Amino acid sequence: MFTGFWEPVQLSIEVACVSSILVIITGLTLSRVMARKQFKAKALIETLLLLPLVLPPSVVGFILIVVFGNNSPVGKAIEWTFGQSVIFTWWAAVIAASIVSFPLMYQSAKSGFEAVDKQIEDASRIDGAGELKVFWFISIPLAYKAIIAGFILSFTRALGEFGATLMFAGNIPGKTQTIPTAIYIAIDAGNMELAWLWVLMTVGISFLMLMSTYLIK
Repeated sequence: MFTGFWEPVQLSIEVACVSSILVIITGLTLSRVMARKQFKAKALIETLLLLPLVLPPSVVGFILIVVFGNNSPVGKAIEWTFGQSVIFTWWAAVIAASIVSFPLMYQSAKSGFEAVDKQIEDASRIDGAGELKVFWFISIPLAYKAIIAGFILSFTRALGEFGATLMFAGNIPGKTQTIPTAIYIAIDAGNMELAWLWVLMTVGISFLMLMSTYLIK
């Protein structure tokens, strides 16, 4: 096998897994609130949550650099707490992947929660169940198909993230070089054989993940 083939593959899977966990936690929470609550700023907040889906990756990367940069309050707080900047680190790749994949998880989970019969949830409340129990034992089980589909879509999106990752996390071999950035460098260097291997690996993983959505019963 070509030298350095597995490092980007392993890193991409790690980043996609961690970002998907973060996305499913935040996505379930926010989508549940937005599916059941009505308030004045709802349309504005939902637009902001879905914005990364339509913004160019370079714009997302630029915003992340501004928000987490060394001169920003967030960047200074992180550097003071952990002793280093988050930019050009493994966590930068996770953050970038999480931001761009979040809308897919959010939208899918929200559709699932909206399809849940509200009367069933109300009945469980009448029987004494608190909001947390209703969420875990009623809403999530009834919306699990949409939640699983959202998780798979967000995972595959995180796996293929390129633009924001390149700008925010860079392309450091063994540290922040994911499959998409590795493909870019391989093509630029004329190493088409290695680029093809990474392309086929990405297509294979994404194909299997997407096919699994049809197996959900």
